[in-house]
Amino acid sequence: MTNASALRREIEHALEHRFPAALTPAQKTIHETYATGIAAVDALLEGGLPVGAISEVTGPECSGRTSLALSLVAGRTHGGQVCAWVDAEDALDPESAAACGVSLRQLLWVRCRRVAGTGKVTAKARMGHVDQALRATDLLLAAGGFAAIVLDLGGTAVEDARRIPLATWFRFRQAADRARSCVVVLGRASYAQSSAAAVLKCAPLRAQTAGGTVLRGFEYSVARERQRFVPGAAGGRKPPASTWNAPWSATGAWVRGERG
Repeated sequence: MTNASALRREIEHALEHRFPAALTPAQKTIHETYATGIAAVDALLEGGLPVGAISEVTGPECSGRTSLALSLVAGRTHGGQVCAWVDAEDALDPESAAACGVSLRQLLWVRCRRVAGTGKVTAKARMGHVDQALRATDLLLAAGGFAAIVLDLGGTAVEDARRIPLATWFRFRQAADRARSCVVVLGRASYAQSSAAAVLKCAPLRAQTAGGTVLRGFEYSVARERQRFVPGAAGGRKPPASTWNAPWSATGAWVRGERG
């Protein structure tokens, strides 16, 4: 036995009653995930979006972020679970959600609306509907029982969404862990910062047509910007840059694409 091994065993023996396995690295925890139902995205995330954590799906309008969230909710609701959609801008179209496979009977739709006022529009007035959405999300997480909660800030100006205190995101992260709920934040940019376990960035690529005149759908790209942990035992490395963009297509409802 080498001197280093003998010293290590001596230290562990001395500390074993206070700190078991003091010098032994902790085993990796396998975290639960929910599949999005899109093969390319699930492959990119090595399983899906984490349960008991916050995930952010970012991108401009028409980038596929809403369709990605609807695909996740469709899978949960058709499995008999209840989900919630907190709609800060009252922009969700239930018919489109149903076309994407969402079981509306299993979905709680929280609609937030701007309060009409007179005079100069202040930052506080602009944030009114965002505050409604945040309070609703707080209540839903405290109540529990929701497999997934989508906080849709996609129509909110970036400068307004960035006014949300970091303490709010930290509280949501803790509450999501207690409730074992998958919280998905949709936005034009990333707002939760270190409280987000995963961040996906979506972008539109091209429209798909038939015969040059018939619109068949749209093709998007999605990149993994951050992933705090990997659900399986494959390790926490990002995919190589050459394969990081994973294209997928949507024609009304999702057509499951393959990794590019």
